[in-house]
Amino acid sequence: MSRGLKKVLTGKVISSKMDKTLVVAVERSVQHPVYKKIVKKTKKFIAHDKNNEASPGDVVKIIKTRPLSKTKRWAVLSIIEKAK
Repeated sequence: MSRGLKKVLTGKVISSKMDKTLVVAVERSVQHPVYKKIVKKTKKFIAHDKNNEASPGDVVKIIKTRPLSKTKRWAVLSIIEKAK
C-alpha cells in the first residue's frame, strides 16, 4: 500500500552547532497580495543529519519524516553544494 510522496525542500544550512541536527533556511518567492511585488520569505526547519556531514553555508535537500524530537520533522536527503 503506497503512502504517497514525501515533501522535499532545498535550503541553506545556517547552523550545525547541535549534535546530528541542522537548522536549514528555505527561501521562497511570494507575490504581495496588494502591491503585487515579489517578496522573499524565509522559513527555518530543524533537520536530522545522522553523519554530521553538513556545515553552515552548505545547500542541502531535506525530506519530511516522522517526528524525531519535539521540533525535528525533517532529515537531510543529500548535500547539493558544499560551502566555499
